[in-house]
Amino acid sequence: MVLVMGALVVNAQRTPVKIADLQKSIVENITKDYAGFTIKEATKVVENNVVTYDVVIAKGTTQETLCYDNAGKFLKKLEAKTGQKPASKPPTKKK
Repeated sequence: MVLVMGALVVNAQRTPVKIADLQKSIVENITKDYAGFTIKEATKVVENNVVTYDVVIAKGTTQETLCYDNAGKFLKKLEAKTGQKPASKPPTKKK
């Protein structure tokens, strides 16, 4: 069973896509709904004969990965990352 599940995950084909080659509707959605973000990279994902696009956008230290269908319709946000760790206080010395 584990081998079958592993085969399903590996079966997805991921191909880099040039930002200039992204569908106009994807770029327009990002410009409208994610003002100030820039597109960093895009990947075409084919899994079970279904094509989707994963688009990584960034603004400052925040990164989001957005998923679009083959027609360029927004599906979901996949993940959010921030480049900064919460500030921690240095240990205090006892006198």
